[in-house]
Amino acid sequence: MTVKAILDQKGREVITVTPEISLSEANARLAEYKIGAVVVVDKSNRICGILSERDIVRALAAKGADAMSGPVSSAMTANVKVCSETHSVNQLMEMMTQGRFRHLPVEVDGKLGGLVSIGDVVRVRIEQVEREAEEIKAYIAS
Repeated sequence: MTVKAILDQKGREVITVTPEISLSEANARLAEYKIGAVVVVDKSNRICGILSERDIVRALAAKGADAMSGPVSSAMTANVKVCSETHSVNQLMEMMTQGRFRHLPVEVDGKLGGLVSIGDVVRVRIEQVEREAEEIKAYIAS
């Protein structure tokens, strides 16, 4: 299965923020939508970075509560890994495992086209394994 198929199933809506808003505002957005990361985009919807709960924790550890009034750009991961719609589930698993991250923005024509989470990848992988098990059972029964 490809990233495109995952996004076709789950949708392409992504909660985003701009680099200028405060870390406190971005944190409120995470809480409001009950999500672990937001993609940071510019006015053209180009990916500038990603801000995760881990980034906020690191900013708090480094600067204390004052970090929350600073801009997202001061805490976000700017060198964000992205994938395309043609990446496979196995490629996503490898990227996420090697990079030790749980969210992967999807880039389409240089702009944000969706977001894939580790939960999406695990769900798809479980469906694949269950389907394979059913096929093996049917083969054995015939």
